[in-house]
Amino acid sequence: MGSSEEPDRTSLLHDSSSPTHPLLSKSYPSPSISEPQPESSEPDQTQFLQISYNYGPRPFKDLPFLILFLVVVLCTFGFGIFAVVNRNPNSSSVSSYSYDSSSTSCVKNSTASLKQQPISDYLKLSSSSHFLKDLIWTLVVTLILSIPFSWLLLLSLKNYTKQVVYASLPFFVVMPIFFDVYWFVACTVSSSCSEAFPLVYRILLLVFVFLFIGVIVWIIVANWHRIELTVDIIGIASHSLSRNLGLFVVLPCLTFSLVIYYAPIVVFLVFARLNGKIVPRESSGEYYCVWKQDSWVPAYYTLAILTMLWSATAMVELQVYVISGTIAQWYFAKDHDSTPKRSIRSSLRNALGPSSGTVCLSGLLICAVHVVRAAVDSARQEELQGIVNLMLRCCVNALLTAIDFLNKFTINFAAITGEAYCTSARMTYELLKRNLLSAVFVETVSSRILGGIVFVFSAIYAIVACAILKAVSNLGADAYFVAALAWVLLILVLGFFVHVLDNVIDTVYVCYAIDRDRGEVCKQEVHEVYVNLPIRRNHRSSLANRTVGV
Repeated sequence: MGSSEEPDRTSLLHDSSSPTHPLLSKSYPSPSISEPQPESSEPDQTQFLQISYNYGPRPFKDLPFLILFLVVVLCTFGFGIFAVVNRNPNSSSVSSYSYDSSSTSCVKNSTASLKQQPISDYLKLSSSSHFLKDLIWTLVVTLILSIPFSWLLLLSLKNYTKQVVYASLPFFVVMPIFFDVYWFVACTVSSSCSEAFPLVYRILLLVFVFLFIGVIVWIIVANWHRIELTVDIIGIASHSLSRNLGLFVVLPCLTFSLVIYYAPIVVFLVFARLNGKIVPRESSGEYYCVWKQDSWVPAYYTLAILTMLWSATAMVELQVYVISGTIAQWYFAKDHDSTPKRSIRSSLRNALGPSSGTVCLSGLLICAVHVVRAAVDSARQEELQGIVNLMLRCCVNALLTAIDFLNKFTINFAAITGEAYCTSARMTYELLKRNLLSAVFVETVSSRILGGIVFVFSAIYAIVACAILKAVSNLGADAYFVAALAWVLLILVLGFFVHVLDNVIDTVYVCYAIDRDRGEVCKQEVHEVYVNLPIRRNHRSSLANRTVGV
């Protein structure tokens, strides 16, 4: 009411020196639009440039890690070609060799008996041909139907987000109860199953599943007040993804290219087993011939497997980079009603060009985290005792968690700005710290709800597929196995869709933080939703002033 006594909120929004304006840091100045700042011949190196999407040419970053990745790949392919050329053709005919005492070596027998395959094996093969035929056709139909299913799910989440989420929540409980009770009754009726699983074990499994269902119910009730906000966040992400549908062409092509890249490495691993020689071995005074691999074969297996792991994690980060760059261009577009042209192409060019080293470094860190975590889990299964081992595992788990947290939004930020990995990690941490936003909520609740929707959708499809198989085929009990494989395949395809949508949510979150940091509103509908995200308690009051101004 009294304008002379109350400060203007708009002026506070663009005044970075105001103490009531915590979201614009002095390290990231936001100059006034009407008053251009004079260029300084000696810029302050302690200050960062204002964060925004980098449309211009980007310099190469983290180049040593790209060179290291190429060296590892070249070594894998080089030694693989050597393994193919140097293979021993006699590796599969050890039984045809016998020990010659005169030459103290293994020699090939003059006559080698050819073993014929028994007729019973052919009968077994012909009897299983129907099963293989039904299995292949079911998986092919499932793979074909997964494309319209993904499209239908995206449209549903875009236009009817609230209805889809609230309709799926009861099935989070109904589906596990149905499968649990159905399995218990079916196993009790079947004589073979009841003999393999006594009544006590069936009851214990039944009770355990019901306890797990109780945990699911508790999680839903405890987070009920967040469901509405999660619905809005999923709706925003679905709308963003629907404006960039070209991602559903590029991302599967990248995955297919990884499979093609894996094919020769798998061939090299197969031929690496054939590198060695047949040598005599003594046991209880008797000599016999065995196959002995060359000493370098285990080392090559290690190199090839690590190369495949690093390539897989780098491909995941490459896809995240392309998603983030594409969504960020849509978010910061000057024309709010249109999608920038060639945004996917420019993001892919940046990912495979200037930021390829950053992608390789991020993939290497994730690969190292997975390998170390697998080693820790293996050590835990071996039940190593001692306080030192316990403390070591705790320290390693804390370090791995810190790396996961650091890497959470780093690649998203690198796709937006084109900065190096370490610079992106530092600037992302400072950006989120200044804006006091809670990324945990965005990561957990929305991901779990999307995963639950995919589970429900896939389970309904598996039930329908099982009913159809029982009606039109003679599979019998094998119909459950075929339907389970179709369920797994559909979950993998829809899980890829959820993975893309999760990365869209993360990218929009980072773009929203950049908007708040600059005091701008590029997408009003995003701000209306993300402004309700939880913030740090000790800065809630000061942020309330900022949100009103925005």
